[in-house]
Amino acid sequence: MSITINEVEKGLALKVDNEICTIVDFNHVKPGKGSAFVRIKLRYVKSGFTVERTYRSAEMLEDVPLDERKLQYLYNADGMYHFMDQTTFEEQRVSSEELGENVIKFLLDNMEISGFVYQDKILKVSLPNFIITKILETEPGVKGDSTKSNTKPAKIETGATILVPLFVNVDEEIKIDTRNGEYVERVKR
Repeated sequence: MSITINEVEKGLALKVDNEICTIVDFNHVKPGKGSAFVRIKLRYVKSGFTVERTYRSAEMLEDVPLDERKLQYLYNADGMYHFMDQTTFEEQRVSSEELGENVIKFLLDNMEISGFVYQDKILKVSLPNFIITKILETEPGVKGDSTKSNTKPAKIETGATILVPLFVNVDEEIKIDTRNGEYVERVKR
């Protein structure tokens, strides 16, 4: 479906150069001389890259019906990750290349995530900002060392290795920021 420049709004999905993008920001510009135009900041859904494009007021853009759905991670087999749509209860598969390493290393069993879907195909998944996971392997902590300045590697439930403070031990639960992969705090339950 085509839309005019006057119908653009934040969050709208468009097809640009055969890639699906969302509008991050836009600005209508009416110069003193010449015709009006719109400067649009776009974010590619798959790669996350942001670009800025300029369109004249007479141009048409291709609108894309992009759905954000709640998904539940089930399991992975043969490089395919299986998710269940929480509204239709249908199972969908996504390859490890499409998900990306940053998503895979923090996927926990039965985790609920957001998925961006176009024509019943998952284009991208978005993890929660923070996850709570258990330490499986790390060097023993030193008693009395509660500083955050020194770190050591630790393997978590997902199989990823992150840096944690020296005082964190095996079988403790920690909170991790999935956006940058960093330790946030110890969790006591």
